[in-house]
Amino acid sequence: MDEVRIDKWLWAVRIFKTRTVASEACKKGRVLIGNVAMKPSRNIRVGEIIDVKKPPITFSFKVLALSDKRMGAPKVAGFMENVTPPDQYELMELNRISGFVDRQRGTGRPTKKERRDLEQFTDSFDFDESDF
Repeated sequence: MDEVRIDKWLWAVRIFKTRTVASEACKKGRVLIGNVAMKPSRNIRVGEIIDVKKPPITFSFKVLALSDKRMGAPKVAGFMENVTPPDQYELMELNRISGFVDRQRGTGRPTKKERRDLEQFTDSFDFDESDF
């Protein structure tokens, strides 16, 4: 096998869950070879480096072998090499933890503990219909 469609290969090596999703990513310009967006029908060859944008980071994969048949996860290592730069993983880690670090206490939805405290406080009052 000399060449395989890029959408089939991305699906076969389990980068995308379905071939349709792989094809859509190509159409949206999220699959690049040499900073050029690729169409789903573009054939790839061994040795090419494919960049896949999955916000917030861009993964890079080197093609080691070709296949158009989906394979089990243990076999994937023989078909591609992950060459994503470490700074991309740092970006992903920063994004993951920033959701909780930036939240100021008392803003946003109450935590489970805050909700329990609030319910306990409001239950301590005994309101009657005659009070209003």
